[in-house]
Amino acid sequence: MAKGKTNVASMIGFWAFIVGLVIALAVGIMAALGTAEAIMPATIIVLIILGLLIGFLNITAKEILLFLVATIALIVVGGVFAPLSTFSIGKILDAVLALIATLMAPAAIVAAIKALWSVGKPGD
Repeated sequence: MAKGKTNVASMIGFWAFIVGLVIALAVGIMAALGTAEAIMPATIIVLIILGLLIGFLNITAKEILLFLVATIALIVVGGVFAPLSTFSIGKILDAVLALIATLMAPAAIVAAIKALWSVGKPGD
C-alpha cells in the first residue's frame, strides 16, 4: 500500500478511536444518570462499527500483544467501581468503562484474528 494511503487509513483509525471515546464518555455519563435509554442501542451499534475500524486500520502487527493485554485489562475491571456511591461516581465510571469495552471488543477480535493469522501462516 502506498505511504499516503497508509497515513490516511491510520488517521481514520485514530479519529474513530477519539470519536468512540467521546461517545462512550458522553453516553456513559448520560446512562448513569438515567437519560440515555433511547439512544443506547444506536450507540452500541456505532461503537461496534468504530471498534471494527480501529481494529482494521489502527492496530499494527507489533502493537497486537500490548493492545490485547490492555483490552483484557479493561474488560476485567468492569464493575469494580460500583461501590463508590458518592455523587454516583461508581455508577458513572462503570457505565463509561462498559461503553469503552464495547468500543474496544470488536477491535480486539480483529487484532486476535490478525495474531492468529500471523501465527498460523506457513513460513517465517
